[in-house]
Amino acid sequence: MSAPPGEAVDLVVVGAGAAGLMAAIQAARAAEASATPLSIVALDGARSLGAKILIAGGGRCNVTHFEVSADDFAGASRPAIAKVLRQFPVPAVVDFFRELGVSLKREKTGKLFPTTDSARTVLNALLDAARAGGVEILFPRRVDAIERAADRFVVRGRWGSFLASRIILAAGGQALPKSGSDGAGIALARSLGHGSTATIFPSLVPLVVPEGHWLRAISGVACPARVEVRGGTGKRLASFEGDLLCTHFGLSGPVILDASRHFLAARQVDPGTRLVVAFLPYAHPDNLALELANLGRKTLGNWLSEKLPDRLADALVRSAGLDPKQTALRLEREARKALIAALIEQAIPIAYDRGFAHAEATAGGVPLAEVKLETMESRLCPGLHLCGELLDVDGRIGGFNFQWAWASGAVAGRAAAAALSRRAEITVAQC
Repeated sequence: MSAPPGEAVDLVVVGAGAAGLMAAIQAARAAEASATPLSIVALDGARSLGAKILIAGGGRCNVTHFEVSADDFAGASRPAIAKVLRQFPVPAVVDFFRELGVSLKREKTGKLFPTTDSARTVLNALLDAARAGGVEILFPRRVDAIERAADRFVVRGRWGSFLASRIILAAGGQALPKSGSDGAGIALARSLGHGSTATIFPSLVPLVVPEGHWLRAISGVACPARVEVRGGTGKRLASFEGDLLCTHFGLSGPVILDASRHFLAARQVDPGTRLVVAFLPYAHPDNLALELANLGRKTLGNWLSEKLPDRLADALVRSAGLDPKQTALRLEREARKALIAALIEQAIPIAYDRGFAHAEATAGGVPLAEVKLETMESRLCPGLHLCGELLDVDGRIGGFNFQWAWASGAVAGRAAAAALSRRAEITVAQC
């Protein structure tokens, strides 16, 4: 150790984002319920708190989804994820925020937003609840190292150090590194004996198509679509439906973000993995063939613009090697098949993704098998609890990653407080 440890506290929470704040609040509440005074400090390296909360949902913060199951997540095993989610389910989250004065409303998508339509409402409520519980929130206080010292931990940074009886590591993954989630949390976990998945990559991230691809020329166009991830053999690996957005670099929108994680994961083991888009997700090829056969003198562009935005309709016709001003009269069979394939079987080449700077979540991290699911305590480093995005759990778009943060944070906070209370009781009994 480069210097002696500083102030001694019972619990240090590393990271004051969604999971860390929930952990700190639940620890403080559990301590109060057990009448065991605990000193709790939350440290965060960012210059301003809650960046991810504030930008979520377009600045409105989709707190959770009305219906969440383990099937909405990837990474760790479904039963393991489900076991954590059950300990702090959606109704408990809704009640928790209601108690903080934050009412939630359900939208058509199933997402739950604050009735104020302001993410600031959510963040302020969490910060107020933490401070009301006696949690000391310090920032910017980046943690550079955590070391074992006998039966306690030394938490260090350029700002100094704390000596803590227990640690909750909630420092995030690598998505949106400007918010403070730059992989430091995973590195801290490794320094305490934990491993990580073989690969860690962006999840819920926009995808870039090669320069010159026709999609880049219709930036700003959006439509409902079905997006499938298919292996090199053609096997369908994953399928999603939702809104697709064409951009100056390629593809974005909810359906692309959901598909991105599965596409990127599959391509790591199968370079032939493809992204296939149905721009008419509910159309059947036979029905489209019948429509084309009966178009008469109507142009292909006019016909398709009745179903899709004009610019997209024209671009799709051209992608099949046809002229949008061409009529369907004398349209050869192969040309008809090519057009139908362009509409419901369009293979989109993906050059790369936009990286962690534009990702909403992290795929991979510390294996969930390395923590005790009832407490989120490390199986490898007693006294250390882990929660949130640094674990190998990532959900689809729509509030699912927040639900994981609330649930895993709540479990970790309650368990850490309970362990500290038991320790205090033993100490009193020995005296």
